[in-house]
Amino acid sequence: MYPKEYIQFLAHFHGNRDYFECHEILEEYWKENDIKNKNSIWVGLILLAVSTYHHRRDNFTGAKRTLEKAITILKKEPSCLIKLGLDPQLLPSILNERLSIITNHQRYTSFDLPIVDPALLQLGRSYCEDNGFVWGADSDLRNKPLIDRHILRDRTSVIHERKESLKLRKGNV
Repeated sequence: MYPKEYIQFLAHFHGNRDYFECHEILEEYWKENDIKNKNSIWVGLILLAVSTYHHRRDNFTGAKRTLEKAITILKKEPSCLIKLGLDPQLLPSILNERLSIITNHQRYTSFDLPIVDPALLQLGRSYCEDNGFVWGADSDLRNKPLIDRHILRDRTSVIHERKESLKLRKGNV
């Protein structure tokens, strides 16, 4: 019923709070299924994860900018939110509250998305359990590899992909 990548996204969002991984998982899914649609529900969720990642690192400017984009996309898609097992009335309220927190430069705190489908909730919890983390746990703010993942990751494949893309754009294939 739900894409496995979406379940993984939710599990990382609510379990180990690895927002960078949330972004990676859904970006890959979006690229395979809806890449031409910059207003896709998947893009909205990706931006939400990116914003949350920035907020946790006290990058309030990046967090605000990406959350505003996420809110714009997600509010246009209430029927998609319903199909994804999320409460379309409660989610905007939560995101607006997060935006206020970010705008006022208040520290990050963990939060949950309003999942209304009990089956989806169970799928997410099972994924967490199977992968050694706990649904609903607070983010470990001392875990530098989690907090600074974008700095610490191996970028070799990203750099290679960008060079190949540049070659294609310039016609140097």
